[in-house]
Amino acid sequence: MRILRKKRVLLLMFVSFVLVLFLNTNWMAWFYPIHYKEEIRAQSQSYEVDPFLIASIIKVETNFKTSKESKRGAIGLMQLMPDTANWILEQAKIPDTSLEELKHEPERNIQLGTWYLRNLSDQFDGNEAVMIAAYNAGPGKVNSWLRDGVWDGSFDTVKDIPFGETRHYVQRVIYYYNQYVKIYNTF
Repeated sequence: MRILRKKRVLLLMFVSFVLVLFLNTNWMAWFYPIHYKEEIRAQSQSYEVDPFLIASIIKVETNFKTSKESKRGAIGLMQLMPDTANWILEQAKIPDTSLEELKHEPERNIQLGTWYLRNLSDQFDGNEAVMIAAYNAGPGKVNSWLRDGVWDGSFDTVKDIPFGETRHYVQRVIYYYNQYVKIYNTF
């Protein structure tokens, strides 16, 4: 009898949890959270970059974990390579920022990563598929794929990206972007 009562209680708790989950209007946000919303929103407005794109790149790069460093040396939430970060600091004229700060300060890392996305948008006429690929592989590589006809730069032909890592990266960013847009509607 005790076992049956325990099973009923567990079943009732599970059903209650599922009901609360589905009756909550934004229950999917539990599975797809966006951290650093204020920082993303501020930089998105400052550099006119879609905040969902910024959040999607951060999700794929680090899953919103600060202080990450890749095997290749990319740093911070948006995984900027040190040479790229130094170039951005120089081009954007952002004073008094060290690479150490970029590792540990989400706001500064998001600022530089968003500035870079704006720069890529300008280079590639706002083509988001190409921007995402260039964020991962570098604009030089992506330009060569486009110039040589290897990839036409559209979302529909992402499967034609010749580097598996970049192809998979673009697909993941697109996936999270679509999820965030569906779940959050506005940022």
